[in-house]
Amino acid sequence: MGLGSYLASVKARDPAPRSRLEILTYPGVWALGLHRVAHALYRARLFFLARVVNHLSRFLTAIDIHPGARIGRNLFIDHGFVVIGETAEIGDNVTIYQGSTLGGTNPTSGVGGKRHPTIGNDVVISLGAAILGPIHVGDGARIGANAVVTKDVPAGATMVGIPAKPIPVVVRDEPGFVPYGTPCSEKFDPITQKEELLRCEIQALRARLEALERASGRTSDAA
Repeated sequence: MGLGSYLASVKARDPAPRSRLEILTYPGVWALGLHRVAHALYRARLFFLARVVNHLSRFLTAIDIHPGARIGRNLFIDHGFVVIGETAEIGDNVTIYQGSTLGGTNPTSGVGGKRHPTIGNDVVISLGAAILGPIHVGDGARIGANAVVTKDVPAGATMVGIPAKPIPVVVRDEPGFVPYGTPCSEKFDPITQKEELLRCEIQALRARLEALERASGRTSDAA
C-alpha cells in the first residue's frame, strides 16, 4: 500500500482537508506511521526501543497505540486521545474517532494472552466509545458515540448504549461512508424506533381484541 492510496482513503472519509498534503499534518497519520516503526521494533523483540517510539508518538499526537497492536491497511484516527491496547487487532479501512478506547480485561486477574478486541474490516468506532476485552467486532459494524461494548458484535450491526446493544430494527441507509457511524436522521433514532415498534404492537393487539369481541358477540346472539 502506497502513501498516496492511504491519503486518498482518508480524504474519502474526511471532507475537511483541501489537499492530500494537508492530511500529512493529522495526528492520526503521524501516530500510525510511528506505530509502524514501533511495531517493527516490537516484533524484533527490541521492546525498550519500541516503547521509546510509542511514548514519543503519544507525546506528539495524544494517541497511545501499544507497539504490540496489529493494524491493517488504511486506519484513520480522526483527532486524538485514542487508546489501543497491546493485543488489539484492527482490520482494513477502520475509522476511529476521538476519545475511543480498545481496552483489555481486568489487569488484576493475572490472565495473559489475548486481552483486547479484534476489529473487523470497514468498522466505524464513534467518539468516546469503549470496546473492552477479547471480543470480536464484525465487518462493517458501527459503534455509536460513548457506547461500551463488552460482547461480540455481529457484522453490519450498529451498537448504542451502556452496555451496547444493537439498534432494535434493521437499518438500511444510503450507501457509502457514514461519519461517526451515526446516520444524522430521526428515523435512525433508537428511541423513535422503539416507539414505532410499540405502536405497531398496540395496533395488532387492538385488532385481535376487536376480533375477539366480535366473535364473542356472535356467540351471545346465537345463544
